[in-house]
Amino acid sequence: MSASSLDALAGERVVNETAQEVADTVATWIAAQSRRAFGDHGSFSIALSGGSTPRLLNEILSGPEWRDRMSWNWWNVYFADERACAPDDPASNYHLAETTLLSRVPIDPARVHRMPAERPDLDAAAAEYSDLLTSSLPPGPDGAPRLDVILLGLGENGHTASLFPGTPALKVTDRWATRGLADYEPFDRITLTYPAINAAGAVGFMVTGAAKHEALLATARGEVPASRVRPIDGTLAWFLDAAAAGA
Repeated sequence: MSASSLDALAGERVVNETAQEVADTVATWIAAQSRRAFGDHGSFSIALSGGSTPRLLNEILSGPEWRDRMSWNWWNVYFADERACAPDDPASNYHLAETTLLSRVPIDPARVHRMPAERPDLDAAAAEYSDLLTSSLPPGPDGAPRLDVILLGLGENGHTASLFPGTPALKVTDRWATRGLADYEPFDRITLTYPAINAAGAVGFMVTGAAKHEALLATARGEVPASRVRPIDGTLAWFLDAAAAGA
């Protein structure tokens, strides 16, 4: 199917040739979003995700081009989801962020809010994170806490964050974080819920590689969990490489 089949995707589509170019584009987009947020309310909040493309982005942000240009003192860092493992486990989204970005730039550690998914009681840990979002962020649409930016990826089955097809997390509407269940190890997760994601000021999907093309088509058709990401009073952008876009 052609790239025109993606026309039904909600939001803006930005297609670059390579994953590296996608990461460069997203770095510029984040800088613009941070300036907009700081001008509006004096700070900037962002929820990070894991994966290979975010790794590229983190390395760009912590590299010579951006490290001294970004106003890191504005940043408050959250996470879109986390796997049930220790924070120093290579599978941890926090570990990825810490080793490729957070430890390399002058972000105040007190402003980094990781999901405590290593705890035995994931329901309690998710409830605690939900309360943290409420207490540390301004209210947004429908009363959900409003993050300025949420970065998301897209799985080959159409999941995003840790909102997997056919799982209870898809139905949670009264909390901002909940327990998630993946279809591959580590299975147990914590994830932001749709109300939290859709309250954001801006949501950016980073999707690279030909293996994601069918998931993008399914998202455009409204068939998978990522299809339900529709910011209520914010913007939605898809940052794709040519392979993912089918270009």
